[in-house]
Amino acid sequence: MNLNKSSNVAYIQDLIATHASKISFMVGNGINRYYHEASVSWSDLLLNLWNNNTEENKITYIPEGISFTEFFDILEIQSKKEKNLGGEIQKQVQSAMQLWKGSAEQNHLLQKIRSIKAPILTTNFDNLMQQTMQLKMYKIVTTPFTDYYPWSCYYGTEQLTTPTAGFGIWHINGMIKYHRSIKLGLSQYMGNVAQARKFIHKGYQNLYAQDAVWNGSNTWLDIVFHKPIMILGLGLDETEVFIRWLLIERAKYFKKTKTTQKGWYIEKSTSRSKISEGKRFFLESVGIEIITLDNYKELYVDIWN
Repeated sequence: MNLNKSSNVAYIQDLIATHASKISFMVGNGINRYYHEASVSWSDLLLNLWNNNTEENKITYIPEGISFTEFFDILEIQSKKEKNLGGEIQKQVQSAMQLWKGSAEQNHLLQKIRSIKAPILTTNFDNLMQQTMQLKMYKIVTTPFTDYYPWSCYYGTEQLTTPTAGFGIWHINGMIKYHRSIKLGLSQYMGNVAQARKFIHKGYQNLYAQDAVWNGSNTWLDIVFHKPIMILGLGLDETEVFIRWLLIERAKYFKKTKTTQKGWYIEKSTSRSKISEGKRFFLESVGIEIITLDNYKELYVDIWN
């Protein structure tokens, strides 16, 4: 063993190697902050949206005590525009993110995931990962398409027959290719929940019917319920309503069907970002093991070497 390697880095590497044939990854905005800090600022984008769409109450920072999703709903209330503000803001987000540039440095991490043919679920709207990897967009062909919820679309190198069949990047909360898919406000995330509930619980081919071809089998939801998931670069605090709800549904599914898939949450421990007692209680209760690393380099570089 490399004596300079922390024990948890080696542990995560062993987990990835052991579960390589089935593992999936859920990746949040942390990868952008690590590799694109100089050019990508979600907070700056939010402030620009606020100041461009309101006449009064100009602000220079986002105050503590409000989530980003709530911020967008408050923006809609305070906006100087009366009609179709949601769609207009989605277009503004789309235009701003299209200017963001990727970094080739992250390709080592992404190529490692691609080499084991593992799918990536991302909460990010931007196309930085697929841009740096020069990926094409594909669609699971047997699924009806809606640009509000393009959950059967992914970026990859080949056409897959099912979402769990190989490598692809799947956008959970929307993608900039389709501005109406971008979920910004809390009310829009509740729409995500309603859409997912239809796949999971409605009809005779719901998730619990134990049919391989269930309602969501051609969407990224199939990855959530039928693969081990390693979560990284994602805050997953109490404002992540949709993802937390999915993890609850996942745990309920395993309990009722007496099946299981492993899950891990990778965090960086500092006095500032130490995981809260409530967050730890939630993750462990839904079957997610928490693994702590010392710094971001271990998370985004060392694991993948």
